[in-house]
Amino acid sequence: MASVRKSAINLYRVINSNKTTVAASANPLRPLFSYSIFTPFSSHSQTQSLQIDLSNEESKRRLFNRLLYRSKQRGFLELDLVLGKWVEDNIQSLDENRIRALIHVLDLENPDLWKWISGQEQPPESVSANPVFAAVRERVMKNLDSHSAPEARATPGQPWVRGWDDIKKGRDGPISGNQ
Repeated sequence: MASVRKSAINLYRVINSNKTTVAASANPLRPLFSYSIFTPFSSHSQTQSLQIDLSNEESKRRLFNRLLYRSKQRGFLELDLVLGKWVEDNIQSLDENRIRALIHVLDLENPDLWKWISGQEQPPESVSANPVFAAVRERVMKNLDSHSAPEARATPGQPWVRGWDDIKKGRDGPISGNQ
């Protein structure tokens, strides 16, 4: 008897949650990044195109703050520093198309994005054609060229495997990296 009652309560909850989701999506006053439509892993759903509202200062400020937060809090320190600084310096000058391009960059996976930005791997054509990605990559490459020696960097197309004990050679030395 208890299981029938639990299933009836669950059915009631599902029916009511569908009604509130439909009502929320039909509401024109819903927030731009509402949780009913967007997941925490992506800035937009696959079925709905992203609507960017730059009509007033408040919506623009909220959008810029969210994008700045997403670029500085990725959970990948190198990308947090590189993307966060670039977005902080350039977000005020971005138009709607560049903001869409930035959102596309922010939706990429961290390990892949870092390999593409640092030149360890060639990015796909859709990513390399992105103007925000190209600008970030150009800044990273310029900084690498001016602040690091070529022998301290990963060979293009090769992963970074050097470690603190690379100079240790011989029978007991590592094959690669700090193994």
